[in-house]
Amino acid sequence: MSTMTGTGSTSSGSVRTDAGRGRGLRLSGMNWLIWRQHRAAYWTLLAATAVTVAVIVYQRQQMITYLDGYGYPGLKSGWEDEFDPGPLNSAAHLLGLLPVLIGVFLGAPLLAGDLESGTAKLVNAQSVSRVRWLATKLGVTTLVVVVSTTAVSVAFTWWWSPVKSSSYVLSWFDPSAFDSSGPVPVALSLLTVVGGVAIGMLLRRTLLSMVVTLGFAVALQVVWSHFRMSLGNVITVTSHNGVGDNSQPHVPDSANVLDQSYLTASGDLVGWGSCNGQTEQATNACLEKTQVVGWSLDYIPISQMPSMQWLGTSILLALTAGIAAFVILWGRKRLV
Repeated sequence: MSTMTGTGSTSSGSVRTDAGRGRGLRLSGMNWLIWRQHRAAYWTLLAATAVTVAVIVYQRQQMITYLDGYGYPGLKSGWEDEFDPGPLNSAAHLLGLLPVLIGVFLGAPLLAGDLESGTAKLVNAQSVSRVRWLATKLGVTTLVVVVSTTAVSVAFTWWWSPVKSSSYVLSWFDPSAFDSSGPVPVALSLLTVVGGVAIGMLLRRTLLSMVVTLGFAVALQVVWSHFRMSLGNVITVTSHNGVGDNSQPHVPDSANVLDQSYLTASGDLVGWGSCNGQTEQATNACLEKTQVVGWSLDYIPISQMPSMQWLGTSILLALTAGIAAFVILWGRKRLV
């Protein structure tokens, strides 16, 4: 790019030209160069973040105005009757797409564009090493992603918190809720972005890299959805009051019930559907034959949500660090 060509005769510690002094962000050297090269993508992401946060703040004010009529924060019964969960649910689903969009439109072209256009070859003509160039690209990009996703996540969590304990609005274990609050959006976005950078470095074609990154992001979401609930500590409760009405053991409000089974006198578990689908007489005979005495329920309470999110985040960040290390090591010798 012309910006890079114009800095070829400068030292590594002063890549920024005099024309750039005193304008915009007060960056210098390689940081300024990377920001200027990708400033359109960075500013677009930051501007979208500002708009999203502003909308969330407005929607929360509307929600609190409604909840005040029911004694918020100590909500009275019946507040759900006229509450509209649509904006909150829609926002959660849209925010779930954030890692995919950032990975495809920011991560994939980051190196693929330079490699496809030949700009990356200019690195060899500069006094700045490939490692520093790659590290700065990753560093500045991840910083922008962290700032943006953290702001959106904090705003959404703040919006959702007054009604978080109610499954009527948004169940905490739903992917749209779990992945749009706390540290999870930040970790998912970073992994998708850095994964997209690695894909772009290997494929060296911008459009192809974006398509493959889209596939990678979708696959990541699928794997994460199957893995998410395994982060929790499953609690088992039993009852010995038969299987009639109100015989099931008590579980906390908003708990995620993973499984329920019949409990026999010997302590064995029998699938609750094994005696269903028959006449009442046949069902009772089946229950008596298998010596069913009560229920066994497996669940995860909402109180485990923060620890599950942070555990999952640590795993995602570890994977991100591994991919980033691969990008640096591979690019040091095989970038061009």
